[in-house]
Amino acid sequence: MKFYILSDNVDSLVAMRLVGIEGEVIHERHIFLERLDQLIEDPSLGIILITTKLVSLAPHVISEYKLNLPRKIILEIPDRHVETDIGQAIDRYVSEAIGIKM
Repeated sequence: MKFYILSDNVDSLVAMRLVGIEGEVIHERHIFLERLDQLIEDPSLGIILITTKLVSLAPHVISEYKLNLPRKIILEIPDRHVETDIGQAIDRYVSEAIGIKM
């Protein structure tokens, strides 16, 4: 099972490459969604890491993938540019997962 990162910045990509995770930097929504579809079809990948800023480009699409893809894990990772409280992010994930707005 391989990892892959889709990042909106070079810093996160370089950090992941230091631990052996390949990836790419993307800034545009349509390119992000096209590339994500390609990665989902790749049988060698098990975990797709996506930076928070990219997830914010298409949150509903990412939520659908997280709920409906049995063989892939899509994991949002914060980077140094994100100013979100981690507690708020966890609340949002739980709300999406169980379908209740908190």
